[in-house]
Amino acid sequence: MTAYVVFIRERITDQAEMDQYNVKAGASIPGHDLTPLAFYGAHEAWEGAASDGLVILKFPDMAAARGWYDSPAYQEAKVHRLAGADYRVLVTEGVG
Repeated sequence: MTAYVVFIRERITDQAEMDQYNVKAGASIPGHDLTPLAFYGAHEAWEGAASDGLVILKFPDMAAARGWYDSPAYQEAKVHRLAGADYRVLVTEGVG
């Protein structure tokens, strides 16, 4: 069943770290079956707290999502995301 990884950026705390994250996160994609569905586009908070930005990635299933997230390449990038911004990251199964 399709899986979606949702990144919710609350705020950037260190732009230099985020610049490194962006390069390394992009380099983690080859070899993984993922489709970006939303990537920091215009958005509105209809309920709850507003966010600074959103990313939604589509994967064939939860295992594929976990495979990318746990990959050495993404884990190397993640260090910079954690140092450069406050995020919430969620994964959910799709329907059908």
